[in-house]
Amino acid sequence: MELSAIIEALLIASEPPLSTAELARLVRARVAEAEDAVTVANEDASDNADKKELGDEISKLGSTSQAKVITAIAELNQAYDKHSRAFSILERSKGWKIYTKPDYADFVRLLFPGQKPQRLSGPAMETLAIIAYRQPITKASMEAVRGVSCDGMIQKLLDRELIFIGGRAELPGRPLLYNTTDLFFEYFGIKTVDDLPNSAELRTIKLPEPEPEEEEQKQEPLKPVVSNNDFDAASIEQQIVESAQDSSDEANNDSKPE
Repeated sequence: MELSAIIEALLIASEPPLSTAELARLVRARVAEAEDAVTVANEDASDNADKKELGDEISKLGSTSQAKVITAIAELNQAYDKHSRAFSILERSKGWKIYTKPDYADFVRLLFPGQKPQRLSGPAMETLAIIAYRQPITKASMEAVRGVSCDGMIQKLLDRELIFIGGRAELPGRPLLYNTTDLFFEYFGIKTVDDLPNSAELRTIKLPEPEPEEEEQKQEPLKPVVSNNDFDAASIEQQIVESAQDSSDEANNDSKPE
């Protein structure tokens, strides 16, 4: 019984994604279960001739590690690619799952006639980009970068379940803090924020500070404060869109045999 076949069976049977650690645990748990069954059977055996032993096929799986799981998944993806299968195993924020390839999206979409692909508007993507790179972040900080009110865009992203309220900042008024959800990572085909393009640089660059809230300022329209040397949300918008395609392409390319 090959480890790769076992992992394939687990991923097919499981509706939610399975992490590398969970896959390894499930395999070892089955081995432990088999060992216990052999022990109980031997305790009931009348003589040595009736005693059972754990087969080599099962016992060798007792040392299944996360590294072995990753290797087995790579072997599966190589086999899928070699035989031109319509799916591959990809890792997302919550773990591994079998996905159909983008080439067959138009056919698969026919199974869900009531669901149409929804695209984010430019302003929504800008707001999402700022949250993704600088989370957790307050609304005032987003508006300082964009130069316009973000209320509508934030609500739209909350409704789409791409962001969530992660708590309150230790600032006057205790403003809300916003983070991206697991659906965000699924939407863009990445595992963590570190997979975003230029993440290390853009997560540390100094952002414009929000202005203190005063009555006079509340009556005036917000003014753009982003310079060419600051956090360029518009270019990040394009980078995030490209990263979704790049991540998908890299996942498929990684599964191809050399």
